[in-house]
Amino acid sequence: MNIRRDIYPFTAIVAQVLMKEALILNVINPRIGGVLIRGEKGTAKSTAVRALADLLPDKKVVELPISSTEDRVVGTLDIEHTLKTGEKRFEPGVLAEADGNILYVDEVNLLDDHIVDLLLDAAAMGVNIVEREGISYSHSARFVLVGTMNPEEGDLRPQLLDRFGLTVEVVGEQKLEDRVEVIRRRLAFEENPQEFYNDYRAEQEKLAHNIEHARELLNRVSLQDQLLELTAELAIKLGVDGHRADITIIKTAKTLAAYRLRTEVTQQDIIRAAELVLPHRMRRKPFEESSLDFTDFSRWISAQLGEVQG
Repeated sequence: MNIRRDIYPFTAIVAQVLMKEALILNVINPRIGGVLIRGEKGTAKSTAVRALADLLPDKKVVELPISSTEDRVVGTLDIEHTLKTGEKRFEPGVLAEADGNILYVDEVNLLDDHIVDLLLDAAAMGVNIVEREGISYSHSARFVLVGTMNPEEGDLRPQLLDRFGLTVEVVGEQKLEDRVEVIRRRLAFEENPQEFYNDYRAEQEKLAHNIEHARELLNRVSLQDQLLELTAELAIKLGVDGHRADITIIKTAKTLAAYRLRTEVTQQDIIRAAELVLPHRMRRKPFEESSLDFTDFSRWISAQLGEVQG
């Protein structure tokens, strides 16, 4: 495993369990549809993205500048050359570079909505299609889309939020011991990156191996029909529009099972997937608090189908 002295080890990131899990699930199964990480500055959002890519030998992070134009994103066709020679000449954009990699968009909420639409379209289809003056060109654009944003600087429209597979909220650590550990590890990393990495080498290699194993296992994961029914009932009860959420829960639950080295989805996988998939899609809250209480949520699911499995 190559060591980037300027990249903080993924397994050294303190807490932020949901964020780390959402990123891992997407690199195992890009068909989940990417992840939007919302949170205040200084909560390891960009650190986690770069650290995960550094962990995986087959991935790199391609970053999209906020000032990107449509041509910079999708690429350009040389119409004049095509008309003269009959041959298509395509100048690749960011989507071509991102193919097979992680496309990282910091402050995605500050991008023009049209650009965000282009990114989400390509992420969903796995292909980028460029059409100019009746001439069309397409290329593979299979990438893991990771957007980060600070809600204090504005939000995304609900129609765009819904198209991100998963969304997680991150905040600064409030437990004293965790906050102290963040400081301790960061100072140790800055003082001697090589030595710090060596302390986490075994964990890094284990995680990389588990991700690769999960990728191989994913197509063998199955689930019972009653879990499909549970998922649909969840979406109905929580007032979720359309069917994207239902499908994404199932994809995420299957990926969770593979990540945990199982070939069958459990009720607990559905619960965990729902925690990542549903909150940003709900029109109404089923509980009294402003955000979904997943302790009560788990109890509700258990009441529907009996005791939660493993």
